[in-house]
Amino acid sequence: MAISIVMPALELMQETGKVVSWRKKEGEKVAQGEILLEIETDKAVVEVEALAGGILAGVKAQPGDVIPVGHTIAWLVQPGEAVPEDGSGSAKAAPAASAPAAASAQAPKGSAAAAPSESKQVRISPKARRLAREHGVDIGRLRGTGPDGEILAADILAAAGGSSAPAASAAPAAAPAGAEEKVGVIGRLMAERTTQSWTTVPHFFVMRELDATALNAAREKFVAGIEKLQGVRPTHTDLLVGIAARVLLRHPRVNATWTGQGIRLNSEVNIGVAMAVEDGVVATVIRNAHKLGVAEIALQRRELTERARANRLRPEDIGGATFTISNLGMHHVDAFTAIIVAPQAAILAVGAIADRVVPVDGKPGIRPVMTLTLSSDHRVVDGARAAAFMHDLVTALGNPEKSLG
Repeated sequence: MAISIVMPALELMQETGKVVSWRKKEGEKVAQGEILLEIETDKAVVEVEALAGGILAGVKAQPGDVIPVGHTIAWLVQPGEAVPEDGSGSAKAAPAASAPAAASAQAPKGSAAAAPSESKQVRISPKARRLAREHGVDIGRLRGTGPDGEILAADILAAAGGSSAPAASAAPAAAPAGAEEKVGVIGRLMAERTTQSWTTVPHFFVMRELDATALNAAREKFVAGIEKLQGVRPTHTDLLVGIAARVLLRHPRVNATWTGQGIRLNSEVNIGVAMAVEDGVVATVIRNAHKLGVAEIALQRRELTERARANRLRPEDIGGATFTISNLGMHHVDAFTAIIVAPQAAILAVGAIADRVVPVDGKPGIRPVMTLTLSSDHRVVDGARAAAFMHDLVTALGNPEKSLG
């Protein structure tokens, strides 16, 4: 039986993906689990695996093509089997079980683009339609830049901002000769995502300082017990991931998602960890972090870092985060505010641990101090909820071993 290969969805708000390269040639035999192709999403370039074995046939998307999520781009057939007659690549989206990677099989409801049979006179994605209502944009006056003229979110944002084209396709500003620097895929995606989040999500910020004495002591204890046995050295980020995940269980709104129509409470706690790569920043995901010990988190974080820096991330490595942590402490940054990774409701910015003079039993004393800043989407998290989460997080970090136990 022929199996369709569709453009996978990694996030609720993803509309399209770009084919970067095929790792298999048409007519070539493919084994289950082999890498079929690389795609560029709105987060990173990822590898897509084959869910089943077969022969690659009916390839309808070439490198550089931008394809709506859920649309068939090729088929896996058995020897002597023909490509289905409806395999044009623009037909109905394939069933979830036919998705090329686990992430697409588990994509949230409503993440696929509408099939052509559902289109009216104006082709527009669900996200773009919502943005048009929010910004008061008349979609009848727009010409979309998506496949077959479909109106995308970028078209709505461009119209709302008064420009005639999406920001991503606008010509760069003039610069002195020799000063222009080319931006790679990761850098461009980061620029687009952060611009969209900052201009459409109502951010607000809550900051707390904490005495990191206990956190430092716990890390040294975990290093002594884990490095020799597991071959990985736990970091402060690993402890933060484990503790924050457990605290999020008590604060479901901070771990929620804004869907455009309302708030969705997530049943899992999947922590995105922002990490620097050559061309920018990607957020890899540690799933169900509230169930993992420090050693497991450290091992996963190291593997994800290696794949990210080798540009070999898989769809499941970057999809499905419900909360993100960005730690710049290793770069000697005292404190900063981070931009939310929409449609998540919040992101935690972590500064360096530095000795400071603070009150100790009514007298000046020196303690290692860390500054945490929570950026929240005010549509999901109000000030009181953000403050309560930060209070519980600081309390938990004050007794790390108990919090992780």
